[in-house]
Amino acid sequence: MAYVSVRGVDHYIEWVSDRPSVSHSPTASPTDGPSTANVLTQPNPGKPVMVFIHGWGGSCRYWRRTAQQMTDRYDCLLYDLRGFGRSHLPQPIPTSVAALGYELEGYADDLEQLLTTLGIAKICLNAHSAGASIAVLFLQRYPHRTNQAILTCHGIFDYNAVTFKLFHFVGQYVVAFRPPWFAQIPLADRMFVARFLHRPIPSQDRKEFLEDFLMADYEAALGTLYTSVSQWAAETMPEAYRVIKTPTLLISGEYDQIIPARLGQKAAVLSSSVQHVVLPQTGHFPMLEDNDTYQATVNRFLQETSLSSVA
Repeated sequence: MAYVSVRGVDHYIEWVSDRPSVSHSPTASPTDGPSTANVLTQPNPGKPVMVFIHGWGGSCRYWRRTAQQMTDRYDCLLYDLRGFGRSHLPQPIPTSVAALGYELEGYADDLEQLLTTLGIAKICLNAHSAGASIAVLFLQRYPHRTNQAILTCHGIFDYNAVTFKLFHFVGQYVVAFRPPWFAQIPLADRMFVARFLHRPIPSQDRKEFLEDFLMADYEAALGTLYTSVSQWAAETMPEAYRVIKTPTLLISGEYDQIIPARLGQKAAVLSSSVQHVVLPQTGHFPMLEDNDTYQATVNRFLQETSLSSVA
């Protein structure tokens, strides 16, 4: 494991590569603190880098299987967003860290600073759900940093004051009531992920996702809940999509109840650089629900766009 200080917060990172000495150790605990046991530098200097961004309430753990299947072509960099997973906010929260806020563009700036600190000039970006919102803003703010992008389960919402207010009202109670003992309740993991899925996923993935949700820092969980579903986001995301020039693949789950596929299509038509694909019989985690189809779709996109860039 390794940590990198980004704007006053120790960000957990891990490299997944074809070099076993720097790959993730499955025995590592999600509650382990900062360590220098893992190298910070890229495992294979000069090899293309793919960076993965997780969604709200999660951590980079659910990207590991996908990343492992990309190591023949990429060194894969996984990290936990500020306030999530193992990237805990320092306590008490310093004034300088509190001043960063929890706006999504601030998380895009975190990524840019992380890449600068690690000496990585350009990447392929792979992001999911709220992480995909951060990725879209990253593409808008730092277009020179990215060769290709994959956005999974993302789209454009229409602003509705009543609906958004109700979402925030319910959300604040969901974030506030997260007792650690909830994870010990039989079948709690199944109940927690049921709305996100159309197909079952391994029990270990379910348990890890619930665990990540329970240990997310309160301030970050609530702050990003408000900024992800907001009037600002509804008004800003369409413009951010319009200016995308990076070859981008947007993948929707056919039965995604969180971000329906129609919202992905609505986003994709705004830029000729964005391809939209709907994966059948999947929900909000298509990379876990149907890994083979997801991987084949991503590989085809990467191959086609790599060839077109050479041509």
